[in-house]
Amino acid sequence: MAILKNLAKATAITALLATSSLINIASAASLSDVPSGSYSVDPTHAFINLQYSHLGLSHPTLSFDDFTVDLNLDSEDPTKSMILVSIDPASVITGSAIFKDHLTSADWLDVAQFPEITFQSTTITANDDETYTVNGDLTVKGEIKPVTLNVTINAAMNHPMSGKPVVGIDATGELIRSDFGLGNYAPNVSDEMSLNITAELNKVQ
Repeated sequence: MAILKNLAKATAITALLATSSLINIASAASLSDVPSGSYSVDPTHAFINLQYSHLGLSHPTLSFDDFTVDLNLDSEDPTKSMILVSIDPASVITGSAIFKDHLTSADWLDVAQFPEITFQSTTITANDDETYTVNGDLTVKGEIKPVTLNVTINAAMNHPMSGKPVVGIDATGELIRSDFGLGNYAPNVSDEMSLNITAELNKVQ
């Protein structure tokens, strides 16, 4: 009997995992459900995070509190769309006032001389799984380097509260901080940084 119970439990777990996988696959949304045009970020539902390895001991996360994400969407052919991200580096969130002063100083982000970080898309490629590969130019401290973002459309619909068109996205990528003159203490502090963006973009009326 115990064997039969364990077998039934294993079968139930397998079915649950299979159902979860189907739900995740089905969650990829089509941009054809919303009209073309300009979309801008909802600042109350958007986050930009950078993470790195500190001596292999921890993985600190840096965020930004002041940024914009603007999408010029072609819903019929999303590969013709354009994305622009603009970040105020002085708004970096570090979890420590001392560390923030350190990162915004001339030794690091030098926000007094370079008050803006930008990402401008150059090409967008549609993938078979309904995700998108977005190539673009990232500008930090006057240095321009190519960066690739892997973008998933979480939803594209009329917002259930406002009734207006909205697009929800997740984007991931990686950047090399030494490419932008920020390579201090590498490789003990990892040169590679993972980039994660999640955002809701509302149609500009």
